[in-house]
Amino acid sequence: MFSRRNRILLRELVVTDFKLRYQGSVLGYLWSLLKPLLLFAIMYVVFVHFLRFGKGLEHFAVSFLFGIILWTFFLEATSQGMQAIVGRGDLIRKINFPKYIIVISATISALINLLLNLIVVFVFALIDGVDFHWSALLFPINLLELYGLALALAFLLSAMFVKFRDISHIWDVLMQGIFYATPIFYPLQMVIQYNLLAAKLLMLSPIAVIIQDSRYNAITHTDTITASQIIHSPWALILPHVIVLLLIVVASLYFKRSQKHFAENI
Repeated sequence: MFSRRNRILLRELVVTDFKLRYQGSVLGYLWSLLKPLLLFAIMYVVFVHFLRFGKGLEHFAVSFLFGIILWTFFLEATSQGMQAIVGRGDLIRKINFPKYIIVISATISALINLLLNLIVVFVFALIDGVDFHWSALLFPINLLELYGLALALAFLLSAMFVKFRDISHIWDVLMQGIFYATPIFYPLQMVIQYNLLAAKLLMLSPIAVIIQDSRYNAITHTDTITASQIIHSPWALILPHVIVLLLIVVASLYFKRSQKHFAENI
């Protein structure tokens, strides 16, 4: 699948993507750290300081930042992956190579940003006195599932975007809705107090499950509610993970079928 030639091409595309993203910027690569931190600062002041979301919850500020970091990766990976094929149209028309490499390179660029930002989260966690549990060793599994979900959507969206450019606008709207339907800047406890059924429906979303499981494993067990604590049906508990697997299969097949027409449709 990955010959030496393909590995070299993937590496060069990742390096090029990373360089072009901050070309002409005064702060350069620092923006990969500053963007989620600035978003966190704004939302922290509004939702935590003024609206008092998460009051009394252990390490809520760190969990909040952690959620923002994971969401930012998901947003970047899917959005950049969606436009990857069209953005490399000239290269596709000139060189014959596996097209999936372009999409993977876009998601790896986002993954590099995520890994850098996780260092910042770790520093904040130490300052806030987070007592790490052995379950932190399970976080790489959560991260792998998050990357698999983002990559699957990137494959699906990139193939669709070649023919239907309206997909980008639709996806922007969907991402806004998914963001507010995911317990990132508000604790799941708030939803449970208002409506338990609504909380259960929120936790059928793969991205919500991954973020909550990541917080539980990496930050705190005390005030992080996972799907297994409010959903008692084993079928409902595995549904988000089944959705991820189905997306990977469907996206791979759709991308493979569509890639032969990329050059003529771009």
